[in-house]
Amino acid sequence: MFVEEIMVKDVITIERTTLIRTALELLEKHRIRHIPVIDENRYVVGIVADRDIRDASPSIFQPGDDKKELDQPVSTIMTSPVVTIMSYDLMADAAVVLYENDISALPVVSSDDKLVGILTETNVLHTLVKMTGANQPSSQIDIVVPNLSGQLAELSLIFKEKGTNVISVLLFPHNEIDKQVLSFRVQTMDPRKLIAAIEEKGYTVQWPRMPEPGS
Repeated sequence: MFVEEIMVKDVITIERTTLIRTALELLEKHRIRHIPVIDENRYVVGIVADRDIRDASPSIFQPGDDKKELDQPVSTIMTSPVVTIMSYDLMADAAVVLYENDISALPVVSSDDKLVGILTETNVLHTLVKMTGANQPSSQIDIVVPNLSGQLAELSLIFKEKGTNVISVLLFPHNEIDKQVLSFRVQTMDPRKLIAAIEEKGYTVQWPRMPEPGS
């Protein structure tokens, strides 16, 4: 999935000379946490986050104060240079950039470096929830498999035999190097018969843990 498919395209922006007070009003009005700062050609020259304003003027939370700090231009508090990402980059790559830079928003630029959108950690999380199907009535089954080719195909046959639709599948490392974990999200709310069929084939189901017989 590409960044342009999940980014916010209608971006609220400001300029270097915009007052911090105005930026704060925009953040509150639109219920957002980040505003890109652009020049007259839509090149990104900075970004202002709500925490930048809090750090610059702690008194904004105290009624009655003069709050002169808010009458300064955003250029005095904005983050610059800015980490950006291209609209045609993959969402997974964007997630890595967010993680490695410990940031929660990325201005998105076109091939000519002009602002075309913004991608936030919330956009990424919402997309991941949809991609994994975690927001659908379903069950998660984590299966320990040998680190060999063909395991996914074998398990898929079991799901087919039981008439169970697979919504998504993820691969995770196991603490034993010769094993890995396949995490399936399947379209059933009662996976007990399916788990029994998987275990009959010699696989270990790591989750959910079924009660022992007689317990």
